Amino acid sequence: MHQKMKKVQTCLNTDTIFDIMTRIHAKPLLALKCISREWHRIISSRSFVKSQLENTDLVLTGFIVQEKFMWCKEDIKPVNYIPVESKGAKVHNEVFNFLPEDVVVLASCKGVVCCRSCLPSPEPAMYVCNPSNREWIKLEYPEPSCDRKESIALAFDFELSKCSIDITSKFKLVRVKQVENDEMELYLTFELYSSETGLWRKSNEICQCDSNLIKNKGIYIGGVLHWLTDSDQVLTFDTEKELSWLISIPVPSFEFRTVPEACIGESEGKLHYVQVSEEGLHVWYLEVEDYYEFKWTLKHFKTLEEIEGEYPHFFLNLKNRVSERVSLDTTPWMNPLGFKDGVLLMKVSINLYIYDIKNSKMVQACSVLDLNPKSMSHPTVLPHSLSLVPLNNA
Repeated sequence: MHQKMKKVQTCLNTDTIFDIMTRIHAKPLLALKCISREWHRIISSRSFVKSQLENTDLVLTGFIVQEKFMWCKEDIKPVNYIPVESKGAKVHNEVFNFLPEDVVVLASCKGVVCCRSCLPSPEPAMYVCNPSNREWIKLEYPEPSCDRKESIALAFDFELSKCSIDITSKFKLVRVKQVENDEMELYLTFELYSSETGLWRKSNEICQCDSNLIKNKGIYIGGVLHWLTDSDQVLTFDTEKELSWLISIPVPSFEFRTVPEACIGESEGKLHYVQVSEEGLHVWYLEVEDYYEFKWTLKHFKTLEEIEGEYPHFFLNLKNRVSERVSLDTTPWMNPLGFKDGVLLMKVSINLYIYDIKNSKMVQACSVLDLNPKSMSHPTVLPHSLSLVPLNNA
């Protein structure tokens, strides 16, 4: 057996096997690293990681879910990870145990996650980390105190040069704060952190917006961050030009008899808007020509009766339950939480489901009880892709 393993390790060093291995996605590679020290060394090498990033696309592997209190000053510590698997997916709750303290997740982008210290904390810090390789960078918080209502988004990119091992990881953090002027009008300000300078600075850009930023904060697509607001608009911010603008959602809430629920996400390089109402499940995608010209196109629609007919073992009286919500004060029966690559994580009653809309497949991911719930009314949900991308540019 030992000699066979040596032969396998020798084969891995050949150009052909090396090329094959670099075309495998990150998740199985993480398991292969455990075979031996030599496999671990090769798969962890910068030349292998660079080739793997060149030869494969990032794929959705799971959703990060963390509860939050809306009005309490303390944070809820447990962070859950729900894998996207066909059957028997297990909820993981130790994904961020490699960090030096309990954290609140803020944003996820290309396998990298931005977090901050759980409150209360005497010296709150920020972390940019990759759970796959357990690398992390600690940053000072922009202010001595931390405002739980602010939003901090992550814009992460990596560049692959012609050099056989050169991988440059760059990221920006964008901090959005709501400010009130002397006329008691609310507007949004933007602060930016760059990994290249290691400094925070305030942008000159402001956005006249009195809305709150809610689900799916800071989705990064093609150099632009997107936030869903509670006023039927999507806030956007170009991280290079430092320009912001508001985009109206496809169908405003007042056109429905009941209160709809929605989320935003990215698929095929485009912003998607997912809405659940008494009419059914709608999925639109956004086509942007410039800062002032944009169009929503309906990509997918199913009535609630159709969904219940396809999955009678999951749902009963779905339309009646959804139609009962006529006020924002009531908890939605069917709530889209996160969307990525055509896959929707949604909460229906006390269960969470993963719905592959593109392939029309649905599985029950878990029960809310599996997440040790304290307050599941406003959870933070981040789509996540396992990635070997390094954070250390050395």
